[in-house]
Amino acid sequence: MPDARDIGDRLTGRGVKLSLGGSLYDPADPMGKMFFNILATFAEFEVDLLRMRTREGMAVARAKGKLRGKQPKLSARQQAHLVEQHRGGEYTIADLAEIFSVSRATVYRVLERAQNADQREAGGDTCAGVGT
Repeated sequence: MPDARDIGDRLTGRGVKLSLGGSLYDPADPMGKMFFNILATFAEFEVDLLRMRTREGMAVARAKGKLRGKQPKLSARQQAHLVEQHRGGEYTIADLAEIFSVSRATVYRVLERAQNADQREAGGDTCAGVGT
């Protein structure tokens, strides 16, 4: 509603009027202002209905086990191979991104996840050296 009022105010400032079905609505006069507010109310109602339906649909999909989120670009096997290649030291991040047809950001994410998993397995603290 505040956005619709702002748009109505800008239209009024520019002298714009709405012609709908042969009737002329001026956002500067009380009837025109009421008409714009009614349109804004219906638009807000439609958005709220859409959000509600989306939430309901997601809840149904989640209950059926269909809502899993975005799938990773690389399979677990490819990720393990990428980490091995990187640890071998013969490939740069850019090389790995090209070899696996992913962005450098994806390579960094895979390597970071592998490093975090290694630290969890080793029982290591991510803040090593702090407080010692």
